[in-house]
Amino acid sequence: MTVLSFRAMQESDLDAVLAVEFAAFSHPWTRGIFLDCIKSGHECWMAFCGLQQVGHGVVSAAAGESHLLNITIKPESQGNGYGYALLEHLMGRARARDAEVTFLEVRESNRSAAALYERFGFNEIGRRRNYYPAVGGREDALVMAYSLIE
Repeated sequence: MTVLSFRAMQESDLDAVLAVEFAAFSHPWTRGIFLDCIKSGHECWMAFCGLQQVGHGVVSAAAGESHLLNITIKPESQGNGYGYALLEHLMGRARARDAEVTFLEVRESNRSAAALYERFGFNEIGRRRNYYPAVGGREDALVMAYSLIE
């Protein structure tokens, strides 16, 4: 795997971020959601392989906790370890904000993402019924947690 580089997401990056987001998800985040995250001071990062954007992620952190809100690798770049590297970067940013734990929700059907989180060290701690919109209805979310205390 080529080493990734990371830089903070800016409002001027949103067209590029949305192109990856819309390619990767049936129910992508909107421009407004990303803009709110940037303006709220969340950890909003983009990942690059050379000069090519391969993904992005968002973590909120406050009061000793963090929440992985979004992590996306563009479909043609998946399976190269980029998701793990981006997750590692985002967890480092959460630690830098004095978070001791990170929580996330993942679609029950997104087995590859759940497997990534488990490989990283996240543990399933619960389920949110009908949390995500889905084609033809709603889908459960698995709730996972990861300790940032070393």
